Amino acid sequence: MIVADTSALISLASIDLLDIFLTEFNVHTTEVVVNELEDTAGYDDRHGDAAQIVLDNLDRIPTHQPKGEFESSRVDHGEGSCAVLTKELDADFLITDDLRALPELQTVADSKVAISPIVLKALVQRDVLEQADAVEKLDELAKQRDWLGAPIYRRAKRLFE
Repeated sequence: MIVADTSALISLASIDLLDIFLTEFNVHTTEVVVNELEDTAGYDDRHGDAAQIVLDNLDRIPTHQPKGEFESSRVDHGEGSCAVLTKELDADFLITDDLRALPELQTVADSKVAISPIVLKALVQRDVLEQADAVEKLDELAKQRDWLGAPIYRRAKRLFE
């Protein structure tokens, strides 16, 4: 089971992988994330478009209101709600794209915390996606999310070395 936050869902939708992600994995999220997606969908840009794609697929993503909360200077409300949800659901993974929050999220979540390109790697391992296609999708994601040259992109590229 995977709990996905706003940034991860937007990333996967932006490279046309949301359908495969939701088909291959048991994905859950929180009401806070849905609210963030609704806010983002209001923008007339590629992130708004990707958020709308996720919203259009909410019937495939069980949404929860976790009983607790967590927020800090590095972890926003959406990410924190997902970290709390991992405990409630005994999830295997929390997927986020906030590299800065990753270490702190790992201390809060009862699951492995990873960036969304891990999904590309998992799809290759499941023989759903060819390695070359996954690398191409990663490069597309880097362009869509302005990651070129950023630490998150370097970390994601290492997944395929």
